[in-house]
Amino acid sequence: MIDDADEIARLVREQTAAIEQFKSRYDRRHEDHVRRMDDFERRMNRPGAGAGGGLGGDDEYKNSFLGFLRSGRTAGVEAKAMATDSGPAGGYLVPTEIDDAVSRVLREFSPMRQVARVIPVSSGEFSMLHSVGGTGTSWAGEREARPETDSPDFQEIKPPMGEIYANPKVSQRLLDDSVFDLEGWLIDELAEAFAAGEGSAWISGTGINRPRGILTYDISSSADGTRADDDLQYVASGASGAFAGSNPADKLVKLVHALKPAYRKGAVWLLNTNTLEQVRIMKDGQGNYIWRAGIEKGEADRLLGYPVYEDENMPDIEANSLSIAFGNFQRGYVITDRNSGMLRDPYTAKPHVCFYTTRRVGGCVRDTRAIKLMKFAAS
Repeated sequence: MIDDADEIARLVREQTAAIEQFKSRYDRRHEDHVRRMDDFERRMNRPGAGAGGGLGGDDEYKNSFLGFLRSGRTAGVEAKAMATDSGPAGGYLVPTEIDDAVSRVLREFSPMRQVARVIPVSSGEFSMLHSVGGTGTSWAGEREARPETDSPDFQEIKPPMGEIYANPKVSQRLLDDSVFDLEGWLIDELAEAFAAGEGSAWISGTGINRPRGILTYDISSSADGTRADDDLQYVASGASGAFAGSNPADKLVKLVHALKPAYRKGAVWLLNTNTLEQVRIMKDGQGNYIWRAGIEKGEADRLLGYPVYEDENMPDIEANSLSIAFGNFQRGYVITDRNSGMLRDPYTAKPHVCFYTTRRVGGCVRDTRAIKLMKFAAS
């Protein structure tokens, strides 16, 4: 019995020691975890922590930025180099919330932003790979050799980027008025100004210090796989500067079927209001209009079953114009966005204060097989 009691006492002491060691390790790990979380929270609450930095940090930076707009105080506002090819030249980053709000309003103004692929970027350059030739395949019996097949060809795409700027101004008296919705005013002014410049670039931009537009690429009437990889395919309308005199809708049907089935899911029409006016009166062989109004509020109108987007930057119909685009722009065109920066200028236009704002934007055709054009020509 004594031996049994001694053995039990020994086991209890060992178990107690093991529990104490476990508790000590747990306490140390818990303290380390709490310390790291506190440090993370402090860093995220710093002004300018950006998206994902916690509501406290974002709100603090946003409030500091609005204070900068009203009075020029820069405490708590994150500085930004306004030039990418030189040292800091002044300026401050626009808060993520305001930048995102401008982007949302821009999307309402810009049909291309609604239909194309938009990628936020954090640097001055962005590139992506695009496959221009699929992986080869072959057949083989169960015991036959399997030689290497063709590998896909990849093309590096670097959307040309440029710096678009706007310079809205407001009186100092309004800035001093606490009731004045400074944030809402700034968002509307910037979005309206940027939309005008961007919208033109998506369609006809040269690609030099700005995006490259869809209508600046070489065109060919050859089908996919038979023309140069960088060329866009067009379908002729059947008459110079006009639709064909008879059965004009047939050419629109041909344009739809120039796009391969894999791209038609998600395809849309892009044209301006003057061109759409002519299209809306077209009828099929049974006398039915080929254009259909959207059934629900906010739903796009449809042409031959595909959504229609009006873009006033598309050209009017004239000889050899490319006035209609049809395609899957999510796969065919890429837009790159970099965050905005701002300089506050209370001197140039006194008693007004100017807010010189810059935004780096890029864009180019990503897949020439995904976008087709109608050329208003006989052939």
